[in-house]
Amino acid sequence: MSRKVVRSSKFRHVFGQAVKADQCYDDIRISQMTWDSNFCTVNPRFVAMIVDASGGGAFIVLPLNKTGRIDMSYPTVCGHTGPVLDIEFCPHNDNIIASASEDCSVMVWEIPDNGLTSPLTEPVVKLDGHSKRVGTLSWHPTAHNVLMTAGCDNVLILWNVARGEAMVRMDTVHTDMIYSAVWNRDGSQILTTCKDKIIRILDPRKGTVIAEKEKPHEGTRPVRAVFMSDGKILSTGFSRMSERQVALWDPKNFTEPLTLQELDTGSGVLLPFYDPDTSVVYLGGKGDSSIRYFEVTDEAPYVHYLSMYSGKDSQKGMGYMPKRGLEVNKCEIARFYKLHERKCEPIIMTVPRKSDLFQEDLYPDTIGPEPSVEADDWFAGKEAPPILISLKDGFVATTKSREFKVHKSLLKTTSGSGAGQANSSGDVQSLNKELKDLRAEVEALTKRVKELESKH
Repeated sequence: MSRKVVRSSKFRHVFGQAVKADQCYDDIRISQMTWDSNFCTVNPRFVAMIVDASGGGAFIVLPLNKTGRIDMSYPTVCGHTGPVLDIEFCPHNDNIIASASEDCSVMVWEIPDNGLTSPLTEPVVKLDGHSKRVGTLSWHPTAHNVLMTAGCDNVLILWNVARGEAMVRMDTVHTDMIYSAVWNRDGSQILTTCKDKIIRILDPRKGTVIAEKEKPHEGTRPVRAVFMSDGKILSTGFSRMSERQVALWDPKNFTEPLTLQELDTGSGVLLPFYDPDTSVVYLGGKGDSSIRYFEVTDEAPYVHYLSMYSGKDSQKGMGYMPKRGLEVNKCEIARFYKLHERKCEPIIMTVPRKSDLFQEDLYPDTIGPEPSVEADDWFAGKEAPPILISLKDGFVATTKSREFKVHKSLLKTTSGSGAGQANSSGDVQSLNKELKDLRAEVEALTKRVKELESKH
């Protein structure tokens, strides 16, 4: 009789725990939209959530320490004219956040260091290039000021945010609505899932398809996919019988999955969150009350079920804290910000260890906030791996977060038809206005000098 050997893994006993009630964010009216995005984004400084708003779209940005009941009159970011569908903090500057909306626009905002004291209605940059609602956006992991957006017009655009300019526009690649679009670790490839049931790997600068897989999952419901750190792809979707599945693929041989596992018969789309440092994937479904987690390894069956965190309430969305925002002295390897109907509840994932010392095996060097390449260089073809930092003493910002500069004179007003072409008449008008303002200032100063001279 052969005994089944239990696979050894340091993540076998990872457990999730909700924080105490006074550390939650209460009385927040989370958006009722039925869109499949996270509805929440978080960094070591702020947590942002999409909220219900009358007459347009809004999201709320709170300093992490502002827990407890949030006043109904707390200021929001409310510049969109339609509901906000996706938000994401810039990985290179904790004060910068981008939002995509049903009003076809994408806006980039700067949040003051201590949070908002009054409603924020004016974005730093507004990016107009989509003709239908914009449902997905994602910042480039290593290049400064590069933003990817995907809309229901089946178009994917890469922006140079500092110039407000669409640099790459992919409008013939996808034949239907784009469900999700993510970068790989160094931002040299993009992975998209689409309503036409095809997963595509794209070359972001050429706008061409490197590889594709038709029907990774047989069902008709939305598919999600993320890159693993070794280039493999993990996808979540539905079988023909509407059972939820998770699969792992090798893009070098897309014919058969390395593994395909059926999980349950839930109806919510499973949103995957991948941690490249630990090779753990967390799956949280909208409408579920649980978060499952798996370890991805090089040996069959490749995707190993670890455990599941179960809460009382179903989740409407989820934010995932970057590694540098975790408490390493408590062996915390992940933290989720789980949205309920009226509150946001942090869920902490920890590996139980007896020692208080820094656990090097749990925290290899991780991606830091410093970009490794500027937008112009990246679009010109320069590749750069992420700049890694050690978490040994917890993350401390040694340099001021990269200042967000917008080249006002370079800002191009882009239209849906020619997103890359500058509207020169708009540029001339703005220059004329600046000239007029300067002349008025000079006149006022001259007048003041004359007044002072007459007094003396």
